[in-house]
Amino acid sequence: MEGLRVVVVDDNVDSAEAMSLLVRHYGHDVQVAHDGEHALRVAEEHRPHVVLLDIGLPRVDGYEVARRLRTQPWAAAMAIVAVSGWARESDRQRSLEAGFDRYLVKPADPDELLKLLADIQRMLADGGSSID
Repeated sequence: MEGLRVVVVDDNVDSAEAMSLLVRHYGHDVQVAHDGEHALRVAEEHRPHVVLLDIGLPRVDGYEVARRLRTQPWAAAMAIVAVSGWARESDRQRSLEAGFDRYLVKPADPDELLKLLADIQRMLADGGSSID
């Protein structure tokens, strides 16, 4: 299978660039956004398999981005992964309620991130539609 289409969303430009370089290095097509409004436009245009989404974003926070994406029929099978420095259990619970599939705490462990992407890629190749 080809690489995944991935959108990396983080208002920290250095963090977004580092994550996008890592993901791109492993053969995935990566787009980057630095705020929630831009993330919604990029996702609409590129229809990613995965969105790696910071929560504390300017304009529209990650919770609202996830909620809006989940209303789109084209995003039904898309994996939305929180990548956030907010690590309290209440943050994790709120992310699930907003429509996130997984939650990684910043700085995300590269091996954990790459394993997650490989799992998503395998699931899509097998015809699945959700990450557990």
